[in-house]
Amino acid sequence: MDRISIVGGKSLTGSLAISGAKNAALPLMIASLLTSERLTLRNIPNLADVVTLARILRNHGVDLAVDGKRSNPSPYLGETFHLTARDIVDTTAPYEMVNRMRASFWVLGPLLARCGEARVSMPGGCAIGTRPVDLHLMGLKAMGAEIEIDGGYVVAKAPKGLKGARVIFPKVSVGATHAVLMAAALARGETVIENAAREPEIGDVAECLVKMGASVEGLGTSTLRIQGCDRLEGAVHTVLPDRIETGTYAFAVAAAGGDVELRGARKSLLETAFSALEKTGVRVTETEHGVRVTRNGGALEPITIETQPFPGFPTDLQAQLMALMTKADGTSVIRETIFENRFMHVQELARLGADIQLQGDTAIIKGVKSLRGAQVMATDLRASVSLVIAGLMAEGKTTINRVYHLDRGFERLEQKLSGCGASIERIVSG
Repeated sequence: MDRISIVGGKSLTGSLAISGAKNAALPLMIASLLTSERLTLRNIPNLADVVTLARILRNHGVDLAVDGKRSNPSPYLGETFHLTARDIVDTTAPYEMVNRMRASFWVLGPLLARCGEARVSMPGGCAIGTRPVDLHLMGLKAMGAEIEIDGGYVVAKAPKGLKGARVIFPKVSVGATHAVLMAAALARGETVIENAAREPEIGDVAECLVKMGASVEGLGTSTLRIQGCDRLEGAVHTVLPDRIETGTYAFAVAAAGGDVELRGARKSLLETAFSALEKTGVRVTETEHGVRVTRNGGALEPITIETQPFPGFPTDLQAQLMALMTKADGTSVIRETIFENRFMHVQELARLGADIQLQGDTAIIKGVKSLRGAQVMATDLRASVSLVIAGLMAEGKTTINRVYHLDRGFERLEQKLSGCGASIERIVSG
């Protein structure tokens, strides 16, 4: 199994490119199931989760061709995918594929909307909480789907097609919003989603659906109105930049010190997180090509924050902020309100010398003068990169094991950081 080795104490300078958003690229790829025509997606990141989903889509009959970066006008744009689901050859998404990545469960809505049936394994992914799919199923049932659970599979049928409905989510769910949004594009009549997730990735998918011929109103709000249509057309769409990767590298620069431009980043996608970072004493400014993050000397100020759905502080940046605050000049408090089991990185940070106490859904982080390199283990996607940030601050060498979690969501991480001066390398297992 590959490992990542980091020697801390090096400041970061220069620039690095922000990749396309994983959390938009995956549902956009799944949206290809909604049309028999070609869907071209630009700025797709090269990630393990993308590879896994491509395999699942091919199993359903999607033809996928890939262009490299050289054909793109910008050096920080990713690959271009051409996806054509002319014929759906299989409406089953088997366990051995879906159990590796939770987002693959989202094929349920498009398959059901286009084919009138689907059989999809219950999902897998990071073990950061229960994250049930009941809201997905509630929304599809409201649109006329007949659903039962059989041997770990969701079996859904809509022989007469889906019909528009009013779907009121009792709590905000990104996955359920994606599921109902995509299914509604091919449903008869109007679907209204209330208490919809407002994440930018939802808006990115909706904008692509509009290009394909759907009518979607309310982008950026908690109420979406979708007018279904008989068929969707092909389209060309560019994936927005990854705000979680942007925030992660911003915290990395804050941790190591230095001055780095995050090329391709959009400050508007991450206002709350950047505001929190600025309160710690780090400077964040917009540039012509992205966002510049600067920390040259000076202590990090402690902070108190809680995770919230967008536009609040992202749960996907909680672990990274915690790693940064381990060396703040004082005590920080982080409350996790989204996932009940997203503090698995705490015990690994403690191996580096962090002083963190857990009280239910709240972490109390007392800043220490120094961290010490150690052997640590990645427990999930976002937690793993918090160990990278801590390793950049630690004295001596830190070795991170089980980095396959990192490969699911961060493209060329060690190359991007080493290009800015970090002493980081991947140790490939023999």
